Amino acid sequence: MLVQIYEIASAEEARAVAAAGVDHVGVLVGRGAFPRERSVAEARAIFAALPRRAKRVALSLSPDLGEIARVIEQAGPDIIHLGAAAERFGAAMSADVKRGYPGVKLMRSIPVVDESSIAFAKAHERIADFLLLDSHAPGDAQIGALGRTHDWTISRRIVESVAVPAILAGGLGPENVAQAIRAVGPAGVDSKTKTDLPGTHAKDLEAVRAFVAAAKPQP
Repeated sequence: MLVQIYEIASAEEARAVAAAGVDHVGVLVGRGAFPRERSVAEARAIFAALPRRAKRVALSLSPDLGEIARVIEQAGPDIIHLGAAAERFGAAMSADVKRGYPGVKLMRSIPVVDESSIAFAKAHERIADFLLLDSHAPGDAQIGALGRTHDWTISRRIVESVAVPAILAGGLGPENVAQAIRAVGPAGVDSKTKTDLPGTHAKDLEAVRAFVAAAKPQP
């Protein structure tokens, strides 16, 4: 079971979550259009602190192909995570990114809201290396960052019908991640809000360790 953790804000946090067993270390990268975006220089420094085992994931919420190219070229991630709302960034644009950077894995956020979510996921079947199944509020410019769960039955249908590894996100923490895995059967799980220190956006390392332990129980 892959474990992905957002939003890492420093080299120290990156090293700590990697030591806790996190597989995908995620950094929100941009020019400040969204809260807490890190510059490409900050992201590059965070990624440089990681051991080779951990995958470096850069999340861009921008619908601009030039901005996404800048993040890839200057931050140097292993995975580019596209998180703009579906109506702002369609499958054809995802394909443009993949064609331009075939050596970088592509993760696409899928807004899990209704039947249209399954169609959007299927549209990425020959494009994305990972799907990120996340909660979404219609009208939001980005997918996710809500700290709440969604209809896991829809996510389960995506897992069963789309031949792309899916990472489940949306309101997951140590207390519910095992239940979510049983309900959806994803390839991985993601946490941001529920592994933050209360009232902050800094990571609660005890919560991260508990999340990893719950997602990857020892035999």
